[in-house]
Amino acid sequence: MAEALAKAGEGHPKVGALIRARRRQQHMTLMALGEAANVSVGYLSQVERDHATPSLGTLAQIARALGVSIDYFVSSPATHNALTRAGERNRFSLDGSSIIYERLGADFPGNQLSSFLMVVPPGYQSETVAHEGEEILYVLEGSITQRLDGEEMEMSAGDSLHFRGNRPHSWSNHTDQPARLLWTGTLALFRSTARPRPVLAKPKAGTNKPVRKKPNPKEKRT
Repeated sequence: MAEALAKAGEGHPKVGALIRARRRQQHMTLMALGEAANVSVGYLSQVERDHATPSLGTLAQIARALGVSIDYFVSSPATHNALTRAGERNRFSLDGSSIIYERLGADFPGNQLSSFLMVVPPGYQSETVAHEGEEILYVLEGSITQRLDGEEMEMSAGDSLHFRGNRPHSWSNHTDQPARLLWTGTLALFRSTARPRPVLAKPKAGTNKPVRKKPNPKEKRT
């Protein structure tokens, strides 16, 4: 599974490079973006340099602050069917992340919920986040440590947690076994009005700044 996801991401620019390029395009400083996305400047700097991989929730906050959809950074085919079958759903992972996401929610105008199955490897630790909306977390297999407003709680298979996203929260897997979670929330993640992912050329010699390829006017836009 991990090998297939890695191959699927080949040829696409890293999330960090895309964030940095979009931020510069918007003439925003790291501090301005951090304040707008409610993310620390230090963590944002690590993300841009691909030293840290944000969760989907954090990436959604960054995307909104940059005026784009999360689809701008993550390549995940839209799901239009209300019914999805086991083994046939879209799976993906963020560049550099060891979490595998399986998309459950359908993509249609006006949808309010996002839902994913997540496989969390041993040793994973998320960043602390706070955002709009609400979340429900249900542990299907394994166990995780959830932190909410400074309170730490152990969650095992069958346990669930429902909370407002504006309460600082994080979670981790300190066991030696992967955990499988069902996450559902109202935080806007993938939506049907997504912008296409840009293609970044290789940096010029002597600089680490990504160069955006100029669009071909003869290419048709859909």
